[in-house]
Parts: sequence; C-alpha cells; structure tokens
Amino acid sequence: MTPLVTMIAVALLAALTLGVVLALRLEHPWLQPWALLRAVVQLGILSLILNGVISNRWWVAIFLTVMVAAATWVIFRRLRVAPRYLPALAGTVIGASAVPLVVVFATGAVDFSPRYLLALGGIVIGNTMTVCTLTGRSLGSLYLSQRDEMEAWLSLGATPRRSALRAVRSAASTALIPSTDQTRTTGIVTLPGAFVGAVFAGASPIQAAQFQIVVLAAILAAGALSAASFSGIFGAPEVLPLDERPLGESRSRSFSGASNSAEKSQIGS
Repeated sequence: MTPLVTMIAVALLAALTLGVVLALRLEHPWLQPWALLRAVVQLGILSLILNGVISNRWWVAIFLTVMVAAATWVIFRRLRVAPRYLPALAGTVIGASAVPLVVVFATGAVDFSPRYLLALGGIVIGNTMTVCTLTGRSLGSLYLSQRDEMEAWLSLGATPRRSALRAVRSAASTALIPSTDQTRTTGIVTLPGAFVGAVFAGASPIQAAQFQIVVLAAILAAGALSAASFSGIFGAPEVLPLDERPLGESRSRSFSGASNSAEKSQIGS
C-alpha cells in the first residue's frame, strides 16, 4: 500500500464521517475529522522518531513521560476540572498504568525491552485516560440526577462519600464497559491491534495470542485502578450540584450546609 493510496482512503473516510455528523446535526461536527488529521500528523512524527527511540530505554522513558503528560492534559481539558486537580490526575494516570506494567515485566510474561515497554505502556496509558474521562463524565451527570437521593442521605447524617456511593459505583462501572466488552469479544467480534500487529511482525498466532491476553489483562487492571483512584479523588464531593458543571466546581450549595433551613428551602424551590 502506497502513501498516496492510504491518504486517499483516509480522506474518503473522513469525508464520510463529516457528512454523517453534519446530517445528524451533532455538536462540534469538525471534531472527528480534526481528530483524524491530528492522528495522521502525530503518527507521522512518531514513525520518524521511533527509530531512535525504540532501542533506548532512556528515550522510551522520556516518551512515556510525554504520553502521561498528554493523557493528563486530555482528562483535564475534557472534564474541565479546576487546575488544582492536575497533580492528582497525573498521579492517577501514572499509578494506574505503572502497576500493571510492573506485574507484566516482573513476572516475565513480556520481555523487559524498550520495544515492549513502549508498546505496552502506550496502550495502558491510553486506556487509563479513557477510563478516567468516562468516569468523570458519568459522575458529573449522576451527581446531578441523583441529587435528591444524595440530599436524603446527608439529612440522615451520612458523609458526602457515603451519599455519593451509588453514583460513584455506577460511573465506574460504566467507564469499564468498553474495555470489558473488548476483552469478552476478542477473537469473536474483534481482532485486537496487538494481536494483528504481532502476527504481521512475524510472530506465530500462539505467541500473538499470548501477548494479546497479557495486554488485555493489563488494560483491565489499569482501568480498575483508574476508576478506583478517580473515585477516590472525586467520590466525596464538597458541593451538591444544582446544574451541569465540572467536577469539583464550587459554585453550588455546600454539603456542609445540609442542615441550614434557608438552603433547604432553596433546594425545594
């Protein structure tokens, strides 16, 4: 496949995507074509620099650091949380990604080489970013839709974390659905990229399957850790939301004022 043929196919698919989105009058219709254009540019740059990176552990470490920073920034921008949460978000991405990688390489399931560290690390970091984003988006909506229930718990003397427990569990469960379904349907509905790539690289189907199952297990572990960490950060909200707003936003009624009669009358109005 020549680069020209690739670009023609990508351009046609981008046009098809844009046409459908415009016809449906969805929000931000240029978002998908723009994302595709960014992917083309970023992958082009990546392919040029990987020759010097993939064989050096220090360069791989730097590259993974850049990935962590980019994933943290995407979560921050997507959820529009306050800047004070940036260190916590970065810690979530780092911790949730590092633990599965340590297990994989410490057990010898995958050789600890720059090539595999970069490949597996990039996959796990990307999944961590997705789970955090999905958890945050669901959590914000659930805090609003379950506000009355949370208020009832608070009126009974429950802590903010206890009052938000059902919303947190539901948001975390929703965020884990994509990676769970991907794992359940592997080999039946989907052929994962790691498996296909390993086969194309010359590995036997058995070896490719072994690598893929390790990747899937690492993704699930990272997703669970991401949801747990993210829930720990935002699972005890200091405010009771009155409308859609970013997580951690302080411009709504404080939980600490749940017993204030004036504020109760405001909620009831």
